[in-house]
Amino acid sequence: MQGASREALTAVRTRLAAVADSTDAPALAVAAEGLFGAVVLLDREGNLRRTLGDPATDVTAKRSLVHELLNTQLDATSLDLLKDVVAQRWSSARHLVDAVETLAVTATFLVAEKAGELDRVSEELFQVGRAVAGSPELRAVLTDRGLATDRKKALLDGLLDGKASDGTRRLVEALVLAPRGRTLEDGLSDFADLGAAVRSRSLATVTSAVPLDEAQQQRLASSLSAQLGREVQLQVEVDPTVVGGVLVRVGDEVIDGSTRSRLADARRALA
Repeated sequence: MQGASREALTAVRTRLAAVADSTDAPALAVAAEGLFGAVVLLDREGNLRRTLGDPATDVTAKRSLVHELLNTQLDATSLDLLKDVVAQRWSSARHLVDAVETLAVTATFLVAEKAGELDRVSEELFQVGRAVAGSPELRAVLTDRGLATDRKKALLDGLLDGKASDGTRRLVEALVLAPRGRTLEDGLSDFADLGAAVRSRSLATVTSAVPLDEAQQQRLASSLSAQLGREVQLQVEVDPTVVGGVLVRVGDEVIDGSTRSRLADARRALA
């Protein structure tokens, strides 16, 4: 994505992150399912897609149209997120649909994060990719456009039943049933990238002047989890120039409690 679409995507992903922080896992899973359904609808209905993606169309009218068409089909969370998507300015209608899919996939990973299964889902997607790459026959069947949806679902059940989490099953099913012009391998890679972005959101990089012992790390992780409203994993780096205290980065968030920062503030105040 370029230009307006990149900015729009950043805005809706930020919105999803805020929604996820205040939504429990079951409700977020329902929202993800609603967004996946919206992707299928928008891919199928070209006129609707173009209308909602047209920057010349009044934003209020687009939000009203989404509400009128989908109010009885989507849960409140996915409906509100979809309205936020159509309210943005997109470089093309296709980018709008790509953004809805990004939200659906990201929401699925966020559900896994809340359940403590984010790493598991990421690893399982990798294993599915290896299985597909190692079996041309399996790949051919799963990507056969002439094969009925029910048959594909049955094949996925046989492949993943008892071996994969609900999140993995949903993501793979989305790719198999609605590849959206991608190869299965490319789709798995795209989804894995979105999972990595969620993981970085939960990974706190801590820079300290001295090594932190296990007890200190546990206290810091607990404190950060309480502040951010989600489980946080620490990655500790030692940098003597920090002098004292710690510098914490969680995704785009920075919490600077270092002595170096306080000294810099003092110097600026004196100047």
